[in-house]
Amino acid sequence: MRVLGIETSCDETGIAIYDTEHGLLAHQLYSQVKLHADYGGVVPELASRDHVRKILPLISKALAEAKLSSADLDGIAYTAGPGLVGALLVGACVGRSMAFGLGIPALGVHHMEGHLLAPMLEDDVPEFPFIALLVSGGHSQLVAVEGIGRYQLLGESIDDAAGEAFDKTAKLMGLDYPGGPRLAAMAAQGRANQYQFPRPMTDRPGLDFSFSGLKTFAANTIAANSDDAQTRADIARAFQDAVVDTLVIKCRRALQQTGLKRLVVAGGVSANVELRAQLHQFADTIGGKVYFPRPAFCTDNGAMIAYAGAQRLLAGEYSDLSIITRPRWPLDQLPSVCC
Repeated sequence: MRVLGIETSCDETGIAIYDTEHGLLAHQLYSQVKLHADYGGVVPELASRDHVRKILPLISKALAEAKLSSADLDGIAYTAGPGLVGALLVGACVGRSMAFGLGIPALGVHHMEGHLLAPMLEDDVPEFPFIALLVSGGHSQLVAVEGIGRYQLLGESIDDAAGEAFDKTAKLMGLDYPGGPRLAAMAAQGRANQYQFPRPMTDRPGLDFSFSGLKTFAANTIAANSDDAQTRADIARAFQDAVVDTLVIKCRRALQQTGLKRLVVAGGVSANVELRAQLHQFADTIGGKVYFPRPAFCTDNGAMIAYAGAQRLLAGEYSDLSIITRPRWPLDQLPSVCC
C-alpha cells in the first residue's frame, strides 16, 4: 500500500510517500524558519499562507522522487491535529480533496502519534510494549505504549513543554528564532556546575513535568549576571543540564513503574545531543535500550504521518468526506489498531 503523507501542523510543510512493502519512497520538507525569524516565533496566519504556496509543488516533487504518479497512490494521510487550526486546514483540505478525486481513502492522523511512531522508520525498530517520551515545542508526555492506538498517558507537562522552555529561555538570552537549537549549541561551549538550576518536580512522586519555573529561574540568573560570552554559555549549559536531568529522572521512574526496559524518545527535543547521550547511558545501566528517530525525523515531517496513516489505513480505518481538524486532541483518545 502506497500512502502519501501530508504534515502542515505548524511551520514545516512535510510531504512523504510510504510503501508498506518497500518502506519510505520519498521525503520532501520545507521549513518556514526564515519566514518567522523576524517575529521571534511562528505567526499562524503567515504559516497557513506559506503552506498553501508550498504544498502542491512539494507533492509533485515527492511523486517525482518516488517515480510515481498520483494514480499509483493507494491512500492519503494528513495531520488533523493537534496544531495551528489554519495550518492544519491546508493539509486536510488538500489531502481530502486529492483522495476524493483519486477515489482512494484518506485519513486524518494524530500529529503526536506520528512522532511516537517515527522510530519505526529506522532499521532498528522497537518492539511493543515500550515507554515513549514525547518532547517537543508543544508537548512533554510520558506514554505507556502497548500497540498502535493503545496508549496510556503516564505524565505530561502542567505548563510549558520542554521545547517551549528551551525557546523562551533562548529568547531571554537574545538568541534568534528558532532558539532551542541555538541554546543547545551555546550550551556545548559552557562549563559544567558553574550555576545550579533546580530539577523541577523531581523531589516529589509522579511523572508530570513543569518547566515554567525553570524558565523563570533562568530569567533571574541571566538578569543577575554579566553578559560576557562565557557566562552566557555557562548559563545555557546549566539550563540544558537541568532539563535533561529532569527528563532522564522521569524516564527512569516510568520504566521502574511499568517494569519495561524499552524507551522511545521522539519530537523536536529528541534531537538534542546531550539528551541522547544521557538516555543511552542510563539505558545501558539497566540493561535496556532507547530508540530515537534520525535527526531529520525528530522535527515535524511527512514521513511519520505517512507511516502512521499507512498502519491505520491497512487496518481499514479511514475518514469520511468531512474535513475535521482538532487543534487539541488527547493522544489516549485514539482507537487501537488490531494486530
